[in-house]
Amino acid sequence: MADTQMDDPMDVDQEPEASAADKKIFEDLLEKARDLETTATDPSKVKQAYHEIIFNKKDLEDPSSKYLEKAIYAFGDFLVAKKLPQEISSLSKDLRPLFTDLPKAKTAKIVRHLIDTLAKTENSQVLQIQMCQECVEWCKSEKRTFLRHRVETRLAGLYLQVVKFQEALDLLTRLLQEVKKLDDKLLLVEIHLIECRIHFALLNMPKAKAGLTASKTNANAIHCPPLLQAEIDLMSGVLAAKEKDFRTSYSYFYEAFEAYHQSDSVAKATQAMKYMLLAKIMNKQPKETGSIISSKSGLKYVGPEIDAMAAIAGTLEARSLKKFEAVLDQHKAQLAQDPIVQGHLMDLNETLLEQNILRILEPFSRVEITHVAELIELPLQRTQGKLSEMILDSKLNGTLDQGVGVLIVFDPEQVSATYDSALKTIKNTSEVLDTLYGQAKQLA
Repeated sequence: MADTQMDDPMDVDQEPEASAADKKIFEDLLEKARDLETTATDPSKVKQAYHEIIFNKKDLEDPSSKYLEKAIYAFGDFLVAKKLPQEISSLSKDLRPLFTDLPKAKTAKIVRHLIDTLAKTENSQVLQIQMCQECVEWCKSEKRTFLRHRVETRLAGLYLQVVKFQEALDLLTRLLQEVKKLDDKLLLVEIHLIECRIHFALLNMPKAKAGLTASKTNANAIHCPPLLQAEIDLMSGVLAAKEKDFRTSYSYFYEAFEAYHQSDSVAKATQAMKYMLLAKIMNKQPKETGSIISSKSGLKYVGPEIDAMAAIAGTLEARSLKKFEAVLDQHKAQLAQDPIVQGHLMDLNETLLEQNILRILEPFSRVEITHVAELIELPLQRTQGKLSEMILDSKLNGTLDQGVGVLIVFDPEQVSATYDSALKTIKNTSEVLDTLYGQAKQLA
């Protein structure tokens, strides 16, 4: 318990500022390092310049560690620009001796910032996992419980990204036990949200919904940061869409989009807007996508992702299966890489195919399968397989005569309404007789 109190993130001492002379020297050193970023051809010179500030080689006064922090962040941004992720990982190790003299809250802030900085580099998930694991071990040795919990939460999210679901669940199970004892509700919100995403990826919908509910419950008990609330709304929309409730999912996606738009999170806002368009498309309202895209807030995010969804909406309005599949192929990078969008569009593809087949078969009672394949412009094997599936699902009233390669379509059965009326009359008469019998029994 004592350790928990020492780890309080608000426990920051108010220290005096550096002297005016030292401030001037620090500013000059930072300016020199920034100039080297553009002029120096060798990154090691820039590294040396920033290290001079970070490790205070001139023994200047920086009691609040303001310039140390500035130099770390600036150097991290430089390494991202130069695509040197290994150097960011090395920097986090080099800084550890300095952390013993810094307040725990500032240490936690710097470490988490470096992990976020490393995440900005491409294909660095493995390095991020390694950096988080090393940081967790350091936190254990230094008894930094507050920081360890947050790094482990980040590590669980990284395991999810690299499809290591079991490792992520094992880590979250242990982490939940510890965090619940501390009653850190903000961290519980993040943990349950990651748990929800893992179970959703495993297609375990009951546990995914349970995780989301737990996350919302903890979020309602505190002042939840807007971006974290947006993550909850986005996941709520994804789960609602999975259950085919596209009207509700659109509302959640819209709330998430507004939050991301207000905070200028372009990538996240674009993703939320893409899901908004998907909800309208899946709800058979493709015409409404145009007004969303052309809105004042929507125009800011127009790009390949949004153009792909607009093209899908256009093919749905035209009810053209051929154009739909052409758009899927043309915008493969934007549509196929997102498993949520891809899953719904595959369902839409099958629905569109069924609608086209039923429309083509309307004038026929007996037709060759090859002719159907020609009319719908699809391979014979796929057409035959889809017809068989529709007959088994009772979506098509007919049979395949594969001996001669024809489809026989049956006329819809005309069921007389007399039978239903007769059954209703018998049911009502039975209820009347039961009531009369009850009344007669009371009189007797």
